[in-house]
Amino acid sequence: MATYKVLGILFLIVMISCNQSEKKTSKDIQTNSRQEMEITKTQGIITKVSSKSFEETYNTLIEIITNNPNLKIIAQLDHQANAASVNLALNPTRVIMFGNPKLGTPLMQNSQITGLDLPQKILIWQDDNGVVNVSYNDPEFLKLRHEITGKEDVLTIISKALDNLSKGATGL
Repeated sequence: MATYKVLGILFLIVMISCNQSEKKTSKDIQTNSRQEMEITKTQGIITKVSSKSFEETYNTLIEIITNNPNLKIIAQLDHQANAASVNLALNPTRVIMFGNPKLGTPLMQNSQITGLDLPQKILIWQDDNGVVNVSYNDPEFLKLRHEITGKEDVLTIISKALDNLSKGATGL
């Protein structure tokens, strides 16, 4: 009988230890999960250096999008002007939001949260050294982020279009 009591006590000790280590494991899992969600500065972003000035790069991109009957400019954001409105300095930084519903809609039909990243956006920005850059979201990253399936043809078209737009804007 004493042997059973000792075994029972050992069993309880093991169970308590397991529960405590499960809590620790759960916390570790949460920490690991947060680390997995962290992305590097450039992950999922394609950036190209422009051979043109900031204004020339920006205006060229506007012209290319405007002259493409499949694309429509939705909005333009001037972050530098917004910063200046509250007496803060920022290098030239503008975003052009544009889209083609024939391409974006199928992606949202597949995974509606893709709407967080659509319409497409291209960022034109000048760094502290005066280098002008053009950046945009890599469609392959959006595919992974939003778990888009079966839309490789659409993603390929979008990738080629963004590549051509950015090449035209940068002169490269």
